[in-house]
Amino acid sequence: MTCIIGLKQDNTVFMGCDSAGVGGLSLRVRADRKVFKKNGFIMGFTSSFRMGELLQYSLVIPVHYTGIDIYEYMVTSFINAVRECLKAGGYAKKEKEEESGGTFLIGYKGRLFKIEDDYQVAESLLPFDACGCGEAYALGAMYSNANLTPHDRITQALTTAQEFSAGVRMPFHVLSQETE
Repeated sequence: MTCIIGLKQDNTVFMGCDSAGVGGLSLRVRADRKVFKKNGFIMGFTSSFRMGELLQYSLVIPVHYTGIDIYEYMVTSFINAVRECLKAGGYAKKEKEEESGGTFLIGYKGRLFKIEDDYQVAESLLPFDACGCGEAYALGAMYSNANLTPHDRITQALTTAQEFSAGVRMPFHVLSQETE
């Protein structure tokens, strides 16, 4: 289900999403959005609308203390808070002692991170990333349309993903979060 795209440019993180809700072969275009801002973060989710609801409305974002590297903060304090939030909300899964959540993008302080199902925190060397079933199409489009404005670049990549992925649908939404 879905396509989420993040782009960092000039100390701002832009994030866009589609509106598809997919379950098996059923598709619904949803009014609730897969990208949102919260306490200096911008987030976009795939995997489950329930996970997104928990991240948006239940996640208590921990304090990022001065002197702690952003990446260190993300892989420790932030991810620990996400794990607790998803467990408390009944979303996290545990199988054979391995815990899993879902996949989402995070923009924080001008940086862009991808959180994978196993809670690893990835930061691409490229200034953009994507997740969801339209990910590969979006990455190709983002790579090839660097001459566009951030909003147009993301919209074009979402349009490309919609053309080739059955799980991506308009309307598209793009938000931005400047470094605080």
